[in-house]
Amino acid sequence: MEPTRADLAHYLDHTLLKTDATADDVRRAAAEAVRLGVFALCVSPNMIPLDVDLGQVRLATVCGFPSGKHTAHVKAAEARQAVAAGADEVDMVIDIGLLKAGRDDDLIAEIAAVKREIPGVLKLIVESARLSDDQLVVACQAAEEAGADFVKTSTGFDPAGGASIHAVRLMARTVGGRLGIKASGGIRDYATAIAMIEAGATRIGCSASAQILAGAHS
Repeated sequence: MEPTRADLAHYLDHTLLKTDATADDVRRAAAEAVRLGVFALCVSPNMIPLDVDLGQVRLATVCGFPSGKHTAHVKAAEARQAVAAGADEVDMVIDIGLLKAGRDDDLIAEIAAVKREIPGVLKLIVESARLSDDQLVVACQAAEEAGADFVKTSTGFDPAGGASIHAVRLMARTVGGRLGIKASGGIRDYATAIAMIEAGATRIGCSASAQILAGAHS
């Protein structure tokens, strides 16, 4: 059975991470997030604290974004500051180079360093389009071992691509329901969002929230 509009909205992280976003853009995105009844609003860390009331909508932000090529210390400090400013959730970009070099222990240590700073939800962005299946499995295993709460496909900024059904399905199979799966990157319509959920996504990151919800049943 396909989800109702309200059910589908609860999957969505309404996202504004454009490099040229202004405070007014964030206010408009926040108002839209509240109007649509999405789960969370995700904005850049320098845009929080917000000067608007999100009601029941959670506030998410990013760290190590979008390249992941920051030290673990910097990522942890960025996450700590974001939480102190009001963020409920943090989406962190992993250092994909550590993963590809087989430095699993260093990757786990980086994730754990950030997780220690977050009383709420930590989602790990792994840029699945850049990974082989084996690497994607290792990324998911590292996320679980380090105590992360979600694995997330993409930043949406990498030219290699965004979310894919194959990646979401493999991620979901690897974590077996122990972690959430966030599909993000290129999800702009109802049919694609539903396909991602059917593949195993438990959260959808998108800027086209209104367009996605327009296709849902009331």
